[in-house]
Amino acid sequence: MRTTKDRIRQAISFEVIGLLISTPLAAFVFGLDLGETGVLAAIGATMATLWNYIFNLMFDHGLKRFTGTTRKTLKLRFLHAISFEFGLMLAFLPVIAWWLDIGLLEALIVDIAFVVFYLVYAFVFTWCYDTVFPDNDAGPASANQTR
Repeated sequence: MRTTKDRIRQAISFEVIGLLISTPLAAFVFGLDLGETGVLAAIGATMATLWNYIFNLMFDHGLKRFTGTTRKTLKLRFLHAISFEFGLMLAFLPVIAWWLDIGLLEALIVDIAFVVFYLVYAFVFTWCYDTVFPDNDAGPASANQTR
């Protein structure tokens, strides 16, 4: 199981790198002011950082309980990324609508764009992070975990 210090390093590095990529990209794609997009992204990153810590802690505890290890197979990595983003999307949707002063439907489009970006980014980042900073508890997957 990862330590609190490691989880904090993971959450902060995930958000900082994500902000550096997503903020200018979102401003360009949606034709928004970079400053306005930056504040929205910072709000989202703060929400996501808190959610990242809580979600990953719950996910790893559940994974350890049901499989005996925190090792993530390819299927589990997809489940991890999708469930993380869905939970965050529900919380971030009203914030987007409020900050950009747009309707929920327009906010949903912006939110979906962030989700698509972060789904791919979360998958790649977590895999890279697990490679660079391996979890000592994540032993080799058993035969039924690799399917």
